[in-house]
Amino acid sequence: MPITNAMVLAAGLGTRLRPITNTLPKPLVPIAGKAMIDYVLDLLAAAGVTTAAVNVHHFADQMEAHLSRRALPRILISDERDALMNSGGGLAKGLKLLDDGPVLVMNADLFWIGEKAGGPGNLRRLAEFYDPEHMDMALLCVRIEDTTGHNGKKDFSLATDGRLRRYDEGMERPVVYAGAIAMDSRLLADAPEEAFNLNIYFDRAIAKERLFGLMLDGQWMTVGTPEAIADAEAIVRRFEPGG
Repeated sequence: MPITNAMVLAAGLGTRLRPITNTLPKPLVPIAGKAMIDYVLDLLAAAGVTTAAVNVHHFADQMEAHLSRRALPRILISDERDALMNSGGGLAKGLKLLDDGPVLVMNADLFWIGEKAGGPGNLRRLAEFYDPEHMDMALLCVRIEDTTGHNGKKDFSLATDGRLRRYDEGMERPVVYAGAIAMDSRLLADAPEEAFNLNIYFDRAIAKERLFGLMLDGQWMTVGTPEAIADAEAIVRRFEPGG
């Protein structure tokens, strides 16, 4: 069964992308003529998501105007104009706009291209992989060699049974967190009202051996600096038909 609700974390300031983000919110920065957030929302729509909450803060009016032009998924705005809520607080606030139950979570500035044709995409695979009986969260992960624009940091070690642990030097099967989660929204029912980092819930799940990972198919991109735009656009062109 596909997961039909999603939350997109899109409220960050994008400080490392200045001066571009002095006049434009980071999720609207174009990559090969398409706003970053539209790559993310298109992936969600293709995976069967029909409703997505999106949090906004930096140039929130621009974000709302852009998102209002989308037909799918249906967009619900989680307004953080008054105060940024960090990754965890923003997620907890946005989830209140959605029905309780399974949800996909994505960052607005992390996406991928080049999934194998003919099979289920990464988000459908993640939704099918997620097992709430045994998992608090299932994270989409990627090998360092399948990343573009990444700083080289290894986030987790992926065990053969799919469990994730924080990476320490020398661990086997290092992976990068690819910015997509399958979880149940009720996991954050006890979340504080103020800003907090989502890593708190990652670490809780690790302590209970309930954080799992699934490997991404394709090439994953992060665009953190102006210089990274050209690299990302080259990847998009490579995977386009006739590229």
